Amino acid sequence: MKTLTAKPGRSCKPPYVPASERLTLGQLQDAYDELAHGYEKRIWFDQVVLGVARQRRRLMPRAHGKILDVACGTGLNFPFFPAASEVTAIDVSQHMLDVARQKAESLGLGIQTQVMDAENLEFADGVFDTVTSSLSTCTFLDPVQALSEMKRVTRPGGLILLLEHGHSNLGWLANLQDRNVLQHYQQNAGCRWNQDPLQLVEEAGLDIMESRRFGLGMFYAIVAGK
Repeated sequence: MKTLTAKPGRSCKPPYVPASERLTLGQLQDAYDELAHGYEKRIWFDQVVLGVARQRRRLMPRAHGKILDVACGTGLNFPFFPAASEVTAIDVSQHMLDVARQKAESLGLGIQTQVMDAENLEFADGVFDTVTSSLSTCTFLDPVQALSEMKRVTRPGGLILLLEHGHSNLGWLANLQDRNVLQHYQQNAGCRWNQDPLQLVEEAGLDIMESRRFGLGMFYAIVAGK
């Protein structure tokens, strides 16, 4: 994948959701419990039209060995993991995990699932060969802490594979995101859609090995390492 330099949509720092409006962890769990059974229909446009599904098919087969899928949602990454891999999948929402478990069973995959907060992973240091996550940093209460936890549980030389969305590098679209950041957050289960995923990954102390922007510049496929 070609590494692309992010171009800000505007010269000033984009506005974020004020602290007074942010969801608590319990509210986030409730929101995704409610969305679980309709989630895949809800993100159909992103998946099909904006190319998230295509990039998922390209990126996730690079996972290997012992894999941790963080904020796995309904298990959309599952079909692309190598068949012989040992996979653990976590999510803050039990209802999301229920759907993911059904998907794993339909695919004949023995994936272990567990309710867990991405910011407090209940695993020892360096136990996974690959950590994956998709469309998640925008909803983590503290995305840098969550990414730091992913780094901690990845072995030296392991990979962290991320599919994320954030601030577009198209000025008109970035401005639209900025103007509607609070409304989007409130209507989409705590999604902060104008963050900079590459900046968050760097703040967590990860090395960006490869990155690709796609889908009107709003989506990012990122390969990172310790």
